[in-house]
Amino acid sequence: MDHTEATERLLDAAESLFYAHGVSAVGMDAIRAESGVSLKRLYQCFASKDELVEAYLLRRDKRWRASLEAYVTAHGNDPLAVFDWLHDWFSEPGFRGCAFINSFGELGSPAPGIAAAIRLHKNEVRRYLRGLSADGDRIFVAMEGATVLAAITGDPGEALTAKDLVFAAQGS
Repeated sequence: MDHTEATERLLDAAESLFYAHGVSAVGMDAIRAESGVSLKRLYQCFASKDELVEAYLLRRDKRWRASLEAYVTAHGNDPLAVFDWLHDWFSEPGFRGCAFINSFGELGSPAPGIAAAIRLHKNEVRRYLRGLSADGDRIFVAMEGATVLAAITGDPGEALTAKDLVFAAQGS
């Protein structure tokens, strides 16, 4: 198994395990076992768990934003489509909220690289929404709140409530 394949397998395992169980609850041995990558190769790819967490978050950020942007583009760049996309995401089996918020909350003061990956994600989402609408900041805050509430309540309808709030605010 080459370095690239091992890295992808490790990141796949990390994403699955970290998102389902939390970063702190998952050790490197569990990631090694899930990925089928040897411990030696794991540490050749990622010198520490912090490096692996940072890489997991950066990869998740790119995929998450690409999915959101593709959905909104397919819906005529309507900023309110963000909330329909969120509703679909919140309805997925295994939805546990925002991986970035979860990681930050779980780790308290994350390592600098992890904290930077979390900030990057939030800043890039906000930047995208600002480019999409003059109400980008309002949409961002409503989106963040809906994501937290949906994770806590298990109700995907939180996305539609947030959509209604943003729509009502646009009309005022």
